[in-house]
Amino acid sequence: MNNTNNAMNVDDRIFVAGARGLVGSAIARHLQTAGFSNLLLPSRSEVDLADQSAVEAYFRTQQPSHVFLAAAKVGGILANNTYPADFIRSNMVIQDNVIDAARRHAVRKLVFLGSTCIYPKLAPQPIKEEYLLTGSLEPTNEWYAIAKIAGIKTCQAYRRQYGFDAISLMPTNLYGPEDNFDLESSHVMPAMMRKFHEAKISKAKEVVVWGTGTPRREFLHVDDLAGAAVHLMQHYSHEDIINVGVGKDISIAELAALVAEVVGFSGEIVYDTSKPDGTPRKLLDVSRLHAQNWRASINLRDGVADTYRWFLNYGPK
Repeated sequence: MNNTNNAMNVDDRIFVAGARGLVGSAIARHLQTAGFSNLLLPSRSEVDLADQSAVEAYFRTQQPSHVFLAAAKVGGILANNTYPADFIRSNMVIQDNVIDAARRHAVRKLVFLGSTCIYPKLAPQPIKEEYLLTGSLEPTNEWYAIAKIAGIKTCQAYRRQYGFDAISLMPTNLYGPEDNFDLESSHVMPAMMRKFHEAKISKAKEVVVWGTGTPRREFLHVDDLAGAAVHLMQHYSHEDIINVGVGKDISIAELAALVAEVVGFSGEIVYDTSKPDGTPRKLLDVSRLHAQNWRASINLRDGVADTYRWFLNYGPK
């Protein structure tokens, strides 16, 4: 199960694809804190991962030994519904370019970051890894999900055909520093945080939240995901995907109350039931992760408070 021959050494050249995003920046912070000093963290202007020749040139000149593939086009329900072609094509092109170049340039190991939207909309709860491809996807984000499933299958195919050590992690809903707080394209947690913050500033009487408030979601602080990704890069080597989450969920209504409390909004929370709820429940079975001797450590209230501090300092003004 474990191939420690491909583990990272502190002086290895480690490429974090998508290092300016939510996940990539957290992985870079974690590696730097752990003493890895030879990190490759290019911006999109330095290497466009959707450009095959640019990716090829980058791998040829930089020769990374390990890759964290955290680059992706991401967004919430509205963005996925509005730009389905962008979501399926951009993600498939980026991951194909990076995985193929990594294999051809003798990268020792690659970690591919997927998403729990790969699982069927009505999957049994909690969701086990083997539920992949056993039912229909949630229609509001199937384009992104299909691209991520293709990434998983690419990693498995390259392992089988070439012996390429690529592993695939499926994180639950993420939040934390460097999140996207744009109300048109953000996920539920940052969208709520910005709405409640602006309502507090403007002294609004109420905040409208999409849907009924009844769907349940699991939330993982991105710094916990980064810790898991580095741990599994060092200790896990198998074609089987592995869920990364906390194993506990919360209703959207409970989340709204928590975020409002942390932000300091004391008005009314109103639910617009004409808007879509998305998947009714999404809770991961994390027993495979726990068997690898790793567990999440940041509780939700502390994580929300940490994210709000970041938002106040660096978020949209």
